[in-house]
Amino acid sequence: MTAWLDGGRLTPAQIVTELDRYVVGQGRAKRAVAIALRNRWRRQNLPPELRDEVAPKNIIMIGPTGVGKTEIARRLARLAQAPFLKVEASKYTEVGYVGRDVESMIRDLTELAVTMVKAEMAEAVAERAAQAAEERLLELLLPRARARDAVGLGSLEAVSPEASYAATREKLREQLRAGRLDDRPIELEVRAQGLPMIDMFASAGMGELDQNLREMLGNMLPTRTKVRRVRVAEAKRLLAQEEAQKLIDMDDVTAQAIRRVEDAGIVFLDELDKIAGRERGHGPDISREGVQRDLLPIVEGTAVSTKYGVVRTDHILFIAAGAFHVAKPADLIPELQGRFPIRVELEPLSQADFVRILVEPESALIKQYVALLRTEGVTLDVAPDAVETVAEIATRVNERAENIGARRLYTILERLLEEVSFDAPALAGKTIRLDAAYVHARLADVLRDDDVSRYIL
Repeated sequence: MTAWLDGGRLTPAQIVTELDRYVVGQGRAKRAVAIALRNRWRRQNLPPELRDEVAPKNIIMIGPTGVGKTEIARRLARLAQAPFLKVEASKYTEVGYVGRDVESMIRDLTELAVTMVKAEMAEAVAERAAQAAEERLLELLLPRARARDAVGLGSLEAVSPEASYAATREKLREQLRAGRLDDRPIELEVRAQGLPMIDMFASAGMGELDQNLREMLGNMLPTRTKVRRVRVAEAKRLLAQEEAQKLIDMDDVTAQAIRRVEDAGIVFLDELDKIAGRERGHGPDISREGVQRDLLPIVEGTAVSTKYGVVRTDHILFIAAGAFHVAKPADLIPELQGRFPIRVELEPLSQADFVRILVEPESALIKQYVALLRTEGVTLDVAPDAVETVAEIATRVNERAENIGARRLYTILERLLEEVSFDAPALAGKTIRLDAAYVHARLADVLRDDDVSRYIL
């Protein structure tokens, strides 16, 4: 089984457990995406004649902002090692209007996949590239002409110039590997950056023409190099990257990337509710239904031309999301509704959820702040009642102002720890105790005035 499908080997229960490490609650949404990921692995094990007939079951996540929709999709893609792209449906426009065309999302996804595969291949050849870079660096540090001069003409030593050069080179190799030459300056010839090119056609919905023009001009212009003076440590890194590029077969990279997009790509289509609606306006205006109809072929399955080749979208998984406060999924055109058969409603976050978000996930907010301040030598001691108080305040502010879910916690914690973060360099070696009293003292002035609270928190 291909490495990037190993995530599908996990059972749906195991996938949900992995997602639980990063996202609190939302069990129904996690179950839906876990089944979708497992179905990809199942499809790969079908006979070829049936494999192409199995279409992905696209999902619509319905819920307010800040409840975990994007995070669930992003963590799922990372778990599956799949190319992942988040886009906003409201950024796309109907054909014939200025704006991004819907096919650009597939080109962007393919670009990400190429970068991903290239990085994996570079890692696979890293050892060989490092060896080749070391040899090139030794040539720069000890050119053969300089080595002959060092031996001297008419030397009475019974040592050949080649043997002397080899011995000196090995001594340099030992010093290089030990890091004793890292700070020595060296002149290195590198490829010069090309002149920046302006997006001439992308804004007009002609992204493919813009890409082709860039590639054509890039091939026509001669490759320019320049000499840079860098330290040996930096030269080692630059040469290793250059050697890795020589060892990578770009045709293989492109083929693998396209296959990965077609079989495992995930597009997270946010703000779908912003284009829901079937009313027809009058005059030269962009209709939401027109954008939906442009999206339909991509979601249904079509061939998109990219600079790397043709990419088929038949088996890309689309996870759409939106608050759907005003519009409803039923307001989408029937054809698009039919391409999103699975719909899950995400629950608004409670005070208890906020407490868990602050401390439970592997990248929990409290853990992040503790680690950040530790870099300054400051120990942040957070009491359980402080966590409860922050969660209570976040819940209260969300009820009084706009409900932005867990994102409210960022605002409150930044306000709470503003003074400590600012003074941290002068507090090295000290311990800062955060309890309920500290939280109330720091936020009392803001919470006392509802208007100020809405403005600041």
